[in-house]
Amino acid sequence: MFSNILIYFVVIPLLMLAGVALSRNIKQIRAVAVVGSLALTTLSVYLLCSYLALRGNGEAMQFVEKWDWFKPLHIQLAVGVDGISVAMLILSSIILLTGSFASWKIEQPKAFFLWLILLSTGVFGFFISVDLFTMFMFYEVALIPMYLLIGVWGSGNKNYSAMKLTLMLMGGSAFLMLGLIGIYYHSAANPADYTWNILEIVKNGSISKGWQYFLFPMTFVGFGVLGAMFPFHTWSPDGHASAPTAVSMLHAGVLMKLGGYGCFRVAIYLMPEAAHDLAWIFLILTGISVVYGAFSACVQNDLKYINAYSSVSHCGLVLFAILMLNTTAMTGAIMQMLSHGLMTALFFALIGMIYGRTHTRDIRLMGGLMKIMPFLAVCYVIAGMASLGLPGLSGFVAEMTIFVGSFEHADWFHRAFTIVACSSIVTTAVYILRVVGKLLLGPVQDEHHLSLTDATWWERTSTVTLILCVAAIGCFPNFFADLIKFTFSPQIFSVLGMN
Repeated sequence: MFSNILIYFVVIPLLMLAGVALSRNIKQIRAVAVVGSLALTTLSVYLLCSYLALRGNGEAMQFVEKWDWFKPLHIQLAVGVDGISVAMLILSSIILLTGSFASWKIEQPKAFFLWLILLSTGVFGFFISVDLFTMFMFYEVALIPMYLLIGVWGSGNKNYSAMKLTLMLMGGSAFLMLGLIGIYYHSAANPADYTWNILEIVKNGSISKGWQYFLFPMTFVGFGVLGAMFPFHTWSPDGHASAPTAVSMLHAGVLMKLGGYGCFRVAIYLMPEAAHDLAWIFLILTGISVVYGAFSACVQNDLKYINAYSSVSHCGLVLFAILMLNTTAMTGAIMQMLSHGLMTALFFALIGMIYGRTHTRDIRLMGGLMKIMPFLAVCYVIAGMASLGLPGLSGFVAEMTIFVGSFEHADWFHRAFTIVACSSIVTTAVYILRVVGKLLLGPVQDEHHLSLTDATWWERTSTVTLILCVAAIGCFPNFFADLIKFTFSPQIFSVLGMN
């Protein structure tokens, strides 16, 4: 089993859990978190290099291997990755690493890092799984720790936020579980050949069009709840606003990407005919998410709520692009997942650092921070420019790819909704420039802020790492686009009638 490189994405977090549990002081806990995160980041880069060397062999996925787990129900520990999975693993490892530095001074560090690493274990396991049952198991492992991480280490109305988040995501999981069971019982013509394996289900092609119409909405809604799809998005702003910094980073940066990834990998990949016929329904909902999230961010005064509603808009754009069902738009969707993951992690890291100094997130009570803490202020401006789509940063290439791909449709319905989604760019500029003007420029609102200090070395490490990644996607988009585009299955697009 351990000859497969992908297994180490679960083994390393498990070793980190053991290391944190055995640690006797804060320094040892930090060392385990940072060393383990660095090991995962190094492993993800090595996986990228190995994948690039193998991807021309004609296989849809690389490093595919499976081991029987529970034979009566055909459950396997089956792993495999394509370019999208590799990109998500790199994103997850980087955000876990930077989140470890952002949590340098967290209270009750042992318990906090135990739950945070358990959450990351679920995330890594989800992205390497090609068995639906195992994927769902890791999905739940990633969701459950959120309740305690917010309820214990959060701020504000944390108990309400933690319960609301848990109940809504568990409700989505119920829909998802029913959808996955339905897929299993239609995965093959012969009951003896039933399988949870995604690759085998695609090969069998046994899910009838009628059952696809029934199962597609269940799986898309199940994953869409985590992707903050309207009207199931309301858990996101409250959850983000109450979560501690590293949890907000991992939650918005990675956990919400499980929703978009699942919608593509399960709902569309396994049920393309239903996706083609029913996509218009969810295009309306995701289009509302894009515009509603952006307008809601404009009227907020709490920094975390502003970024949380911004995440609703950007994650809605991911689902919107996936539903366009063509190569260009889907490539943009995955690039948007990477871009948003990095820049929202940067935003939440900076918000946590500013809140730790000023003890407020209300932009009306702050001002002139550019001259008080110039490093953090400049980093915030860079994050804002990435969010509103400044050329040279990740947001520009991701959103342009989405809009160009979406406009490839010649019918008025798709083009009208593309134009509506494009309007979010203008709205994003409004709330980003509003925050920059109130927070960083102008007169100082509180004289006590004049004595505040700028970023420490661990905070600089976290923010600079994220900024470099955002710039890398913006400056070298072809590398990431080719990595993603190569993985789209020609069989799916032949069914969809797209290219």
